[in-house]
Amino acid sequence: MVQASDFRNGLTIEMDGQVYQVIEFQHVKPGKGSPFVRTKLKNIKNGGVVETTFRPTEKMPQAHIDKSEYQYLYREGDMYNFMDVNTYEQISLDSDTVGDALQFVKENENVKLLSHGGSVFAIEPPLFVELVITESEPGIKGNTATGATKPAIVETGAKVMVPLFVEQGEKIKIDTRTGEYLSRA
Repeated sequence: MVQASDFRNGLTIEMDGQVYQVIEFQHVKPGKGSPFVRTKLKNIKNGGVVETTFRPTEKMPQAHIDKSEYQYLYREGDMYNFMDVNTYEQISLDSDTVGDALQFVKENENVKLLSHGGSVFAIEPPLFVELVITESEPGIKGNTATGATKPAIVETGAKVMVPLFVEQGEKIKIDTRTGEYLSRA
């Protein structure tokens, strides 16, 4: 059990049968009345955000999130197959669970599967990946001073905005959290 006065960003708690992560918290001591803790909580299963207030002495059970290292093997229809890198046990997840988490992940790369109570609810790809551009319009010589970008398709099929000087066949580094081009690899 964790007290509301001990809330910190990133802490996961169980409330009303759901698991929430503390995004923001603020200890408020008004001039009149008793103090309270104002929070913004994100539901880790469906992504919804709720704002709630707690008394500082209120206790909530802390939720334990398991992060396991898995290797993304392949996609078969709407099912994505993964293998535990320690036990070699394989599991399949449907496209609803995976979402767009694998848009920058190639087969045989490692990802983290996040689970609570034995059920996987999210996939954490590596923070940065290096991918080859498969489709891109040719750059125009001398037009690189403006910082303009053009669309490019990488080997996983994802669309990324890249600077004009980047050519088809080049390897680039991408931030998977934002989908932004970082540099040439």
